[in-house]
Amino acid sequence: MPGPVYDAAVVGGGLVGSAIALGLADAGLSVVLLDEGDTALRASRGNFGLVWVQGKGAAMPDYAVWTRRSSDLWPGFAARLADETGLDVSHQRPGGFHLCLSEAELEQRAATMRRLHNQAGPDGYDCQVLGRDELCRRLPGLGAAVVGGTYCPHDGCVNPLVLLQALQGAALARGVSYRAGLRARVILPTGGGFAVGTESDRLAVGKIVLTAGLGSRPLGAQVGLDVPVHPERGQILVTERAAPWLDHPTTFIRQTTQGTILLGDSHEDVGFDTGTTAAVAHDIAARAIRTFPALARLNVVRGWGALRVMTPDGCPIYDESERHPGAFAVACHSGVTLAAAHALALAPAIADGSLRQAFAPFSARRFHVQAH
Repeated sequence: MPGPVYDAAVVGGGLVGSAIALGLADAGLSVVLLDEGDTALRASRGNFGLVWVQGKGAAMPDYAVWTRRSSDLWPGFAARLADETGLDVSHQRPGGFHLCLSEAELEQRAATMRRLHNQAGPDGYDCQVLGRDELCRRLPGLGAAVVGGTYCPHDGCVNPLVLLQALQGAALARGVSYRAGLRARVILPTGGGFAVGTESDRLAVGKIVLTAGLGSRPLGAQVGLDVPVHPERGQILVTERAAPWLDHPTTFIRQTTQGTILLGDSHEDVGFDTGTTAAVAHDIAARAIRTFPALARLNVVRGWGALRVMTPDGCPIYDESERHPGAFAVACHSGVTLAAAHALALAPAIADGSLRQAFAPFSARRFHVQAH
């Protein structure tokens, strides 16, 4: 077969694919990273940048453990990326807050935290439910609408744009072949591997890892993989720069190291529409001002919409095809939080063939269980 031969092809060059490509190269594999480019529905360039633990895993205890593991890996991972690429991804881990604007919201949040605590493993679940007085001591400037919230010391944030650049830079330094502007269209099992057809080339590879986000579903079907993902739009507003005042990220408000304030956390079922709407922007701004009234003095300078990659239960899918071993799917909406674990733990399991055993709870087969 003509064309270069690689041990693995990673299809999708966002945060998930770039982290996996880096981890596979670390494991000694020759890797080609196929990146559709800026025409892709790139969640990597539209997200909030949180490295978030609290609240995740209520429907799957293994996911709670997995996010905590990635959070613990992040400090060393960020230092490594800085050493290898010279890029500071602005990782911070001061602990994060979820702020509630009604008693009903606080009670629902507290119930979720209790459930996570009760199902936690030996490491426990380190999250506190705080009343308004305690929150005001920790976060000066809170509005009267905030009745309470939760705090987790393992939460933090990064700059997602610099993170994508750093992951790809580190992967290139490890010998990954980065192929920009190429979209995988056809994947054919060849007995000893796979043939990947793009618009202009055909590549022979031993393994294939689908990390194409919302594009993974049709590709997975070609190699016996079920990747049930759907889009969910989130909109974000960005204010002008302000003097540093918010030392902790929150679920829907955080200050960047450059001084701008990110406002967000909308959840919209609008298909593949990446646009923005005045109504949602109004709701985002209104909630932010009720939370921190001083934000009303800042100008909004930018806004955008982007699509999350959502699975039926919100937890990641990590799978290997039973019909065509060597074909893998990786899909999640937490590409920032899980980047460290994807590179340092998931990719090695893919490389050595232990994914099915080590990550069995994350298989899409969990959605095929018949109800009785």
